[in-house]
Amino acid sequence: MRVIGIDLSGPSNHKDTVVVVFEEHGGQLRFVKCGSPMSDEEILKEVSAQSQIDEVVIGIDAPLSYEDGGGDRVSDRELRKFIVENGMKPGSIMPPTFNRMVYLTLRGIKLSREITTLASLHPISIVEVHPGAVIGSRLSPKELDYVLAYKKDLEARQYLLRWLEQQHLIGIPETAAEQCHSIDACAAALGAWHWKNPEFTPKWIFPAKLPLHPFDYCC
Repeated sequence: MRVIGIDLSGPSNHKDTVVVVFEEHGGQLRFVKCGSPMSDEEILKEVSAQSQIDEVVIGIDAPLSYEDGGGDRVSDRELRKFIVENGMKPGSIMPPTFNRMVYLTLRGIKLSREITTLASLHPISIVEVHPGAVIGSRLSPKELDYVLAYKKDLEARQYLLRWLEQQHLIGIPETAAEQCHSIDACAAALGAWHWKNPEFTPKWIFPAKLPLHPFDYCC
């Protein structure tokens, strides 16, 4: 199985979009490659290429649906409640139609539907992932400061890179700590792996609600 983590940015911000590819082997995810910047076309080409090799599981850090009428989805409210109970801050979860989120939501919806067309030819599954919640829900209480700081702090990202290795994501280059988007992409892969592999259990999951919310949401 190939596991892909995507930290998506808005449609015009390819430079902050990171795609990481892992190969599942012997109970581990082995790092294969990382791509950035990435356009939609480049992401689709990468997904297609990996699907020629094996089953593909994709974790995307972006809203893949929105609430009819605007505001929070039920899943947003439930995840916000979950992370607060686990000592994290609620502000990282914003409504998909919020001004700062709407272009990211647009790209997430468009890209996920385009990937779905590839799934008619090869086994590809998609899950929406919140990387910060993936990390924070697996850290001990005394480690939570790292998830609160990693967006801006290099030392926190370096710590989380070592932590990802402890979660059996092996071979990630040290340069991944240079930007938070790479850490987020790796965490999205971790969340997707735990969602798909029956040997694991996601820390939190909100099932898809067809037809408006067609993908599971997990951390």
